[in-house]
Amino acid sequence: MGEAMRMDRLLVYLRFARTRSRAQAMIAEGHMRLNGVHVRRGSEDVHPGDVLTFPLGNQVRIVEVLSLPDRRGPPGMARSHYRELDRSGESAIAADETRDTQGESAT
Repeated sequence: MGEAMRMDRLLVYLRFARTRSRAQAMIAEGHMRLNGVHVRRGSEDVHPGDVLTFPLGNQVRIVEVLSLPDRRGPPGMARSHYRELDRSGESAIAADETRDTQGESAT
């Protein structure tokens, strides 16, 4: 089916988890879905166009993978590889960007 990446590695590269072991723990909790199907293994392949659904903090994130990153980069680069499919995630990103901008002006 073309290019693919392990789910645990993708979660780290997209900055949803800090380490691969944390990503594997998120998957093992049993709440991760890939295209609506529960995922139990970090080695599950993810392709561009796939939809991931998972809890993160106090919200449920629904993201479509647009492309696969080559490495873990800065947050802006990570966000360019996916798009939020739910409104709550978009407002959280806007709040993070506002907080970042306010922090820069204070220094």
